Amino acid sequence: MPQSVRTAYRERLASGDILPDAAQAAALDALARLEGDLDSAGEPGFSLFGRKPKGQKGVYLWGPVGRGKSMLMDLFFDSAPVAKKRRVHFHVFMAQVHALIRQWREGDAEARKAAFNHHKGDDPIPPVADVIASEARLLCFDELQVTDIADAMILGRLFEALFALGITLVATSNRPPDDLYKDGLNRQLFVPFIEMLKEKMDVVAVKGPKDFRLDRLRGTRLWLAPNDPDNERTFEALWADMLDGAPETGATLEVLGRKLHLPRAAGGLLRSSFISLCGQALGPQDYLAIAARFHTVFLEDIPKLTPDRRDTARRFVTLIDALYEAGAKLVALADADPSDLYPKGDGAFEFERTASRLEEMRSADWLERER
Repeated sequence: MPQSVRTAYRERLASGDILPDAAQAAALDALARLEGDLDSAGEPGFSLFGRKPKGQKGVYLWGPVGRGKSMLMDLFFDSAPVAKKRRVHFHVFMAQVHALIRQWREGDAEARKAAFNHHKGDDPIPPVADVIASEARLLCFDELQVTDIADAMILGRLFEALFALGITLVATSNRPPDDLYKDGLNRQLFVPFIEMLKEKMDVVAVKGPKDFRLDRLRGTRLWLAPNDPDNERTFEALWADMLDGAPETGATLEVLGRKLHLPRAAGGLLRSSFISLCGQALGPQDYLAIAARFHTVFLEDIPKLTPDRRDTARRFVTLIDALYEAGAKLVALADADPSDLYPKGDGAFEFERTASRLEEMRSADWLERER
């Protein structure tokens, strides 16, 4: 039998892996309450004498990055007394939802029956909800955020169906429920989903003054040059430290109707080679989407740029502008210091501003800047 979430948390405190934090303590209380509710109820979704399955009141943890929300949810997930449970990044989950909806719409009756059991009709939401509920009775979402109108229009009906099927939900987010899909198109259609979250979940702010994730970056060099074996090892160690055991699940961003796949991503962390982001025909909207999605970017193999690579240099400038304006953190493995990256060529004079921004982004003061 797994240890309780409180015991797991105390062990991390005792080992020195984490430090006492009042905001985390409040979140821990909510998760321990849910753990007890799940234990008392037995397997979530258990149905007796034909009664509808009933989920438990979930937990919604929100606050700035680095405050321990994901760590707390992971401890809860490991301890939760539920056989069918799933922990997934919210964007990965929604990509799978869209794939199931597409599979339903494109399938004939025989294909639908094979994939979705016995469902008929044209509405994909009930059969998709049934598939999700059959695979997990407890859903734990990391980094719940809604920026896509297609997601916003689906979520209300989908989660109404999931809650009716007895799903229990735990989620982390950088935003309180009322700020989800803020200023989004047709947001009034999304508001019922927000109200449903507040009804079905305890909303707990995890807003302690200390960003624990940044502790891993403080006191180390963020711009690693030259690109030699010693700096490669430092870069790899920092990446592993920031992941803290989390898997690289990858991410797919939808930008102007296109799919931008980023294979080395985990939550709000992105790792990419320079050539992947700046050596292909990406534009400002792609870089803005990346900057909005990820709080920390690890960019490796940044070369010294020559005049014949002015388009690549221009894209690099645009990427850095987007990250800078978003307050993102940057860890770089490069052939040279910022001022020596593009000394000659079309746009070299304008590149000086980018070099200045890169110098600022490698500073201790930049790490303390709120995103």
